[in-house]
Amino acid sequence: MRFTNLAAHPDIGANSYLLELGETLLVLDAGTHPKHSGRDTLPLYEDLPRDVIDAILVSHPHLDHIGALPVLMREQSEAAVVMSELTREHGSVLLHNSVNVMKAQREELNEPLYPLYTHGQVDACVRRWMTREPGERFSFGDRDRVSVEFFRAGHVLGAVGMRIEANGHRIFYTGDVHFEDQTVTKGAAFPTDPVDTLIIETTRGDHERDPAYTREREKRRFAESIVATIERGGSVLVPVFAFGKTQELLFMLKEIFDEGLAPHLPVHIGGLSTKMTEVTDRFADHPDRLHPGYRLLDDFPDLRRLARGRKEPDFHPGAIYALSSGMMSEHTVSHRFARRILASEQNAILFVGYADDEAPGGRILAAGQGGRVALSSGSDHESEIRCAVERFDFSGHAPREQLVDYAVACSPKTVILVHGDEAARGWFLEELGRKLPDARVVIPAPGQAIDL
Repeated sequence: MRFTNLAAHPDIGANSYLLELGETLLVLDAGTHPKHSGRDTLPLYEDLPRDVIDAILVSHPHLDHIGALPVLMREQSEAAVVMSELTREHGSVLLHNSVNVMKAQREELNEPLYPLYTHGQVDACVRRWMTREPGERFSFGDRDRVSVEFFRAGHVLGAVGMRIEANGHRIFYTGDVHFEDQTVTKGAAFPTDPVDTLIIETTRGDHERDPAYTREREKRRFAESIVATIERGGSVLVPVFAFGKTQELLFMLKEIFDEGLAPHLPVHIGGLSTKMTEVTDRFADHPDRLHPGYRLLDDFPDLRRLARGRKEPDFHPGAIYALSSGMMSEHTVSHRFARRILASEQNAILFVGYADDEAPGGRILAAGQGGRVALSSGSDHESEIRCAVERFDFSGHAPREQLVDYAVACSPKTVILVHGDEAARGWFLEELGRKLPDARVVIPAPGQAIDL
């Protein structure tokens, strides 16, 4: 029995892992890397012989977990592909959008391999996807029977962790996990039965969350920043990812308005965010959903959608602009709109999710109000940041202390640390080495195989 890290780079991105369980071979997730392009964005699929994989299991539809799935399916044409229904519906839309992005990048980046797959190939893939829900057991393999069960992961709607059992060996893969309720998604419901191997994410391992943190207190601080911006005659830009964070933010704003923490304000969304919200609304009564029955596009007061074909909304004072991407990447709506917000001290940019240090959003956070930032890579022009800049913790990933507690509760013999940068995985290596002295704790290098 063996685990192989198929991720080609040692940080977060292109998440994909091979499990050899006797004669049955599984791949967990199939993501692309957001910091690379062309073939370099893919996992190490060239190391896999064609048509040897029995099944591909997908934890959730963020592109760092699903973006390479059409490529893997093309090379593993007999593999069963299994995910939750919510991941199927959101993932289809995200992969079609990925095709559009790659078509644009073919010229922008001079990347002749783009697009890595077509709209027709995505449609063909989706027809092969099978869905299973938490609580349903299913199995693969003929000679070596492998049993799988999904569990709600709480990261985004439909995200799952998975328990895999073969030949008396029990493995649990967390995927991306959050144990606390957010505003759309209920927290994870993971088992704590003993496992032989735990494959665990480490995203937030590089910092401790404030012990006094509560989501409610952070929500109130966020509301206070909105009110302060509106009172000085400005508008608020909240850079958000189209799937997950947009819907979480809209429900948070609903709570803020309903509780009287801020006046009802027009909220602008656009592009892919609207498509993803349509999917979320279709599952308004899903058991993982909070605010059951509420449909954002129908029920949210004064929600303004960017007209089809428009590159950015009109600017008006006294409004909230929830625009993608969350990292304000170039050629996205939030990036184009940023210049309107940066230019005045009346406005504010409020970050509610992850922004890589090298992305425009990360550079704005690092410079802060009064600093200067080059919004476009390679540009000598710097814009002055006159607006307020603040960051809030509404992460969809569990804080490191909760992940350690979960690992200890599972009493694993082997812990494999994935989905984190060097500092994050290093902290987990030290902490779990101390709290699980009898366990083997491993940071797998790209391409490394580990016997289980």
